[in-house]
Amino acid sequence: MTSDLLDAEAGESIVQTCRTAVGDSLRSVTYFTRDDFEQIYLRGGLDRDADLTTFVGHEWRGFKTTQDAYVGSELGAYEYTIRVFENGYLIRVTTDSRGVFVTTDGLEMGDFDALAAAVGNVLR
Repeated sequence: MTSDLLDAEAGESIVQTCRTAVGDSLRSVTYFTRDDFEQIYLRGGLDRDADLTTFVGHEWRGFKTTQDAYVGSELGAYEYTIRVFENGYLIRVTTDSRGVFVTTDGLEMGDFDALAAAVGNVLR
């Protein structure tokens, strides 16, 4: 269920932002809205066999659930989500209408913060 959600310039801007933030640790970048998604980057040597439809559906629902659950929390406003897996990490940065999830190799916490801030700026 992929389409041309972004023009080439916008897609390249997101990918370049991610590459600048995390360098060669970048594995993939997927842009999504409530209705559609597009994988805009996949590092060479990785398989295109991920079930992105399920990933996107889960990340969208997860964002809405998390955002709603923590409204008014002493923790402050929700910023982004990191998911840790055996072979890498997934970071989700989302607005009310669109988002990006990025997969990476191992990073330091400061790298995740920089990546989330950079992607958030591009989405705004």
